[in-house]
Amino acid sequence: MKILIVKLSSLGDVVHAMPAVQDIRGALPQAQIDWVVERSFAPLVRRCAGVNRVIACELRRWRESPLSRQTRSDWRSFKIELQSDHYDAVIDLQGLTKSALISWLARLTPTGRRYGLANQTEGSSYEAPTRWAADVALAVPPHSHAVTRSRVVCAQALHYEAPELWSFGLLAPAASAQTAISNIASKSANRNHVVALVHGTSRADKQWPMAHWIALGQRLNAHGYAVALAHGSEAEQQRSQEIASALANAVVWPRLALDALADALASCAGVIGVDSGLSHIAAALDLPQVQIYNFDSAWRTGPLNAAHQCSVFARPTPSVDAVWQAWQMVCRAAAIESA
Repeated sequence: MKILIVKLSSLGDVVHAMPAVQDIRGALPQAQIDWVVERSFAPLVRRCAGVNRVIACELRRWRESPLSRQTRSDWRSFKIELQSDHYDAVIDLQGLTKSALISWLARLTPTGRRYGLANQTEGSSYEAPTRWAADVALAVPPHSHAVTRSRVVCAQALHYEAPELWSFGLLAPAASAQTAISNIASKSANRNHVVALVHGTSRADKQWPMAHWIALGQRLNAHGYAVALAHGSEAEQQRSQEIASALANAVVWPRLALDALADALASCAGVIGVDSGLSHIAAALDLPQVQIYNFDSAWRTGPLNAAHQCSVFARPTPSVDAVWQAWQMVCRAAAIESA
């Protein structure tokens, strides 16, 4: 059986779809699973266990100059790759016009079918074309975690019962790559005592105050932890450097590709971060983690069913004390689990 997953973006949403792939692998171990995703996230999807072929698109870039020669050439190449195989099931996990278009363009076997979302879930975008392109529209409980939504859709489409136990299936790198990235991540510090602080987010209203990050970093230093700071833009790099300059033991990582950045996170003792794609990668890596929320949306995107991972929510923003207490709690839980 050949299955095509359509989940294009964003980073956190792509990570949240990975458990559905692991469910399919368990229920249909002989299935070939391909995935269409934005090119910037393709390196991470290639590390998702069970994904056979990653088909990269660049719809975000193509929209900026839809009639240019380069866009037309890239679009033709993408269509050729997308339509080079025929699928028994095409599953649109995005629920948007752009994903419906990809689903509609994909080729089916004579008995193949396209599946899409029948309804919107709370806090998620939804556009009507996803129903129009689908041969079968599948209803999902409106109050669904992002991980649960994808798992439910795939289970209904492929007629299996989603298992109680699940995982993301985000594969670790080869040993040689792990050693190299550990050296980048921890520098001279003991990697078991490095905590990554994920302060960057695409939305300013999700940010945590700079003074809070510095105070938290100082507490981590006082308890024997080195601090690592990632960045994905010049503004984030500047914030990382500002935080690091106020700490006794901190390192600002170089700009890393997405898969290398995931490897760097994996080499750390844990992660504390705002609601962002990198924080969701940390959850997928099963690291001790605290996610910081200024909005009551952790039920939809935050860590799910892990004692060594939690979220902290408060308005206008959680306090340093609340985040520190949560970090101590997840560390205790991680120690118990590993004992």
